[in-house]
Amino acid sequence: MRSALFVPGDDEKKLAKALLSGADALIVDLEDSVALAAKERARRIAAEFLRAAASQTPRPRLFLRVNPLESGLTDADLDAVMSAAPEGVVLPKSLGGASVQQLGVKLAVREALCGLGDGSTRIFAIATESARALFGMESYRGCSPRLEGLAWGGEDLSADLGAESNRLPDGAYAGPYNLARNLTLVGATAANVAPIDTVFTNFRDLEGLRAEAIAARRDGFWAKMAIHPAQIPVINEVFTPTPETLARARAIIAAFAAAPGAGVVALDGEMLDRPHQLRAERILARARTQPD
Repeated sequence: MRSALFVPGDDEKKLAKALLSGADALIVDLEDSVALAAKERARRIAAEFLRAAASQTPRPRLFLRVNPLESGLTDADLDAVMSAAPEGVVLPKSLGGASVQQLGVKLAVREALCGLGDGSTRIFAIATESARALFGMESYRGCSPRLEGLAWGGEDLSADLGAESNRLPDGAYAGPYNLARNLTLVGATAANVAPIDTVFTNFRDLEGLRAEAIAARRDGFWAKMAIHPAQIPVINEVFTPTPETLARARAIIAAFAAAPGAGVVALDGEMLDRPHQLRAERILARARTQPD
């Protein structure tokens, strides 16, 4: 997965348009983009959309963002939508592995009631939306076999911190948000799940989006979330390994395979060791998870 597009769960036109966006995944949102008075309607529309979209081929992966566990709305979200069998649930305001486990229990009950396979619903956690959450990053490791990815977010964190802005005048993230970003990257890697970069909120600034996506890919993120269909082509392009990158990774793997037991090999005048091999293996593994 390279791109995941948030779509308001109560907007039928945007949901239909999102299917044609080219996003690898759609996140049907019942949380921030839906007003409290519209939650019940959004649940109904989301369930209908997920059922209809599931039969289409090809199609993006289909996820549901529920309301936070502490909101008191999560159970109603799941009761209304789980029968439509979303591929996964995005958990906002996660505080750590215990939050994922709590959601996992709720999913297991609904899977049984809806005749879905036990453990079939995956979880993506948004892991940095409060100051408290930053202290729980290590707890995601081994917390649940459902956990597939960790994402970070700077908007809710800035509100929790009482900040005037989460970005510097030049557009770069300020210190606390770089900390959140980096903790998500290392926390996801330690948990052996996908690290996912946050949204770029200025959907008209595609060059700014490209620069931020390139930096995310460079540092080790696998994908980036989006808030507008116009952002998807840029994100997909950035996170798709080039033929040259794939060829180089295959050549590194082949060089080590040709010298079993060697700690160092030479390729094109460069000495390569175990970290180069691991990096090449991860590039190829990531490429295998992306759509053709």
